[in-house]
Amino acid sequence: MAAAFLRTLLLLLAPCPGQPAWDPGGCRASGAAVNSGLLWEAAEVFQPSFIHMSGPRVNSFFHGNSSRVNFSIILSSVDEETGGLQLANCSGSTRAGGWNLDVTPDVNVSKVTVSSTQNLQLCLPNATDCCAAPLCVVETLQVLACRDSVILAHLLIQAEIYANSSFTGNVSENATVIPNQVFQPLGSCPCDLTAGACDVRCCCDQECTPDLKQLFNGSCFTGVFGGDVNPPFDQLCSSQSMEYTPDWFPFLCVQSSLNNTPFLGYFYHGSTSPPRVPPFKIPLQTSPRKLFTGYRQGDPIMTEENEYFTIPQQSLAGQCVGNAPVAYLQNFDAKCLSDRASYKEGLPRDVRINTGTGDFIQQNVIYRTVTDTGKFITESEHYTFIWKDKNIEQINVTVFLGNLCDGEILTQRFTARFLNSEGTNATEPLGNPGYQVGNPVRAANINASETFGSLNIWQPVGRGLCTSAAYTPVLFGLDSLSGCVLEVAINEDCSFLRGNVTEKLNSLIQATHVGKRDNSNYSDLNDWVEIIRLDPFNSDTNVSTRNFNGICPDIPANLNIRIIFADVGAIEGVPQPEILAVQISYSTVIWQFQCGLICENSISFLPITASVQFIKVPAQPPVPMTRFQINYTEFDCNRNDVCWPQLFYPLTRFYTGEPYSRSLAKGLVLAFLVLLAALMSNPWFSKIWKSSLI
Repeated sequence: MAAAFLRTLLLLLAPCPGQPAWDPGGCRASGAAVNSGLLWEAAEVFQPSFIHMSGPRVNSFFHGNSSRVNFSIILSSVDEETGGLQLANCSGSTRAGGWNLDVTPDVNVSKVTVSSTQNLQLCLPNATDCCAAPLCVVETLQVLACRDSVILAHLLIQAEIYANSSFTGNVSENATVIPNQVFQPLGSCPCDLTAGACDVRCCCDQECTPDLKQLFNGSCFTGVFGGDVNPPFDQLCSSQSMEYTPDWFPFLCVQSSLNNTPFLGYFYHGSTSPPRVPPFKIPLQTSPRKLFTGYRQGDPIMTEENEYFTIPQQSLAGQCVGNAPVAYLQNFDAKCLSDRASYKEGLPRDVRINTGTGDFIQQNVIYRTVTDTGKFITESEHYTFIWKDKNIEQINVTVFLGNLCDGEILTQRFTARFLNSEGTNATEPLGNPGYQVGNPVRAANINASETFGSLNIWQPVGRGLCTSAAYTPVLFGLDSLSGCVLEVAINEDCSFLRGNVTEKLNSLIQATHVGKRDNSNYSDLNDWVEIIRLDPFNSDTNVSTRNFNGICPDIPANLNIRIIFADVGAIEGVPQPEILAVQISYSTVIWQFQCGLICENSISFLPITASVQFIKVPAQPPVPMTRFQINYTEFDCNRNDVCWPQLFYPLTRFYTGEPYSRSLAKGLVLAFLVLLAALMSNPWFSKIWKSSLI
């Protein structure tokens, strides 16, 4: 059949007599029917013209004018000797055998659909009108497009369709029924791993004959893997024969059948509800009068158009982000480099801000001019937010402008400060007493005439050299690591190098005390904690005094700042952290001159770093364990299955199903009923009762 079909296909694709094989013009119909009427006009064809059909429906397209065109389908038989199809004519119809032909006409393209009407289900016993063999249909179809009894186009379809086995119903009476694993284990023999063969040491394997089981009868798998999928649990009364059975076991054991085993709970997962992930989109409000009930720490500030109020800020990568939302009660100071082509201002000055209660306020803008006309011209915008409780009362914006020429570099600076309306002095902030994550740690220098201090880390710029590095304040709750590079000569004196590095590190800590809280008062010494400094060169440290050319040991290249804090309370549900102690220490390294293959350069580099670590401790130390709890661990409910303190569980504090007072009342009523039953069961009570009735 396949060979005959291929010969037919080659016959259809062969060139016309006198036409070269490479001629793309195709065969042209000329008055008389050539080659048994199998020729068609080149302008009116089926695409595709040949289809190998493996499903119950296929589609093709007739390209050309379909007016007065008749479509028909015929079943063609292949001559086994010549391999050719029977002669086709235009006398067919849209039905042939178990096939239907549907045509959706159009102006230039018509859709042709050939579908099967046969039942493609595989036959069950004593069933008819179905497929008797898996290969259900093997037929050759021809679809013809004719106009005035002349064949215009020809579509050849070879159908090879297999029976569909996805039917409903049971295949046989021995269908496998999968049990509900909530009430019955899914696998009755977990060690049966090989289908149709006996697994060694698997005594529950049904493929193992008695003769094979005798080979490993004494070493079968035990437990759940060996087929004991419902083992008796330890709390079952029938398990009293287990080792180390306590004396009270018969009093607290459980009488239950193995069908109610706790092992079945391992297979049950229950119903789950999908998590509700909020979309990254601001929800639209139906009423613009009440957008919020107030801002909280970290909430983005909104505008009248229900959009974020944005100010250019620096990202974690150090780049400037032009549309960065401003968070409530979070100060920042950002610097951005740009030229005239990329210069951008902030938001338009007519943008109104949501106060937090549905009202809107306008920005108060003041413009000032920078008189410096050097190469680096600074243009800055300073935003001051006056707030009270959860609302914003006023916004003051100061804009510094300067003349910028072509080719010059502009350093833009954007700052935001939040000041409480009850005390607008930036040095004495009011409001939440505790620190908030992201706020600068307050520092003071008690020994100086000016008590204001600073606690900073490096912010390298350019090549990262210490000579050009800037400072950035230490932010509360954010562990950080920064550093810079120090240029060192090959003949550098080690003592001078140690002093130079120590001076660079000490320049970061211009303070003797750190504020316990964010509103620490400079005039009250009790609001501050002293910084504990560990000298890098104390009496216990043996500093090497020998100088080697290009090698210096004991260089204090690392500054470690450890800040210990705790949550000492909460205001409106917001924790209020407080700094308890601050320690500064140094870590030493051995510096060695790096010169590569040849030591032509007389300058090497020494990286020095500063790290900040915040350590949270409990506000109060935990209650120490008593000697009874340490010695008698069998009474510890967290380390033992038996918990004596929970013996009368409904009457203890461990029971949280209902209020303690209610459970205690129910327990007292139950105890009274038990006592009353004990009294009434006593013989002398019946005598007194009878005597009272006489």
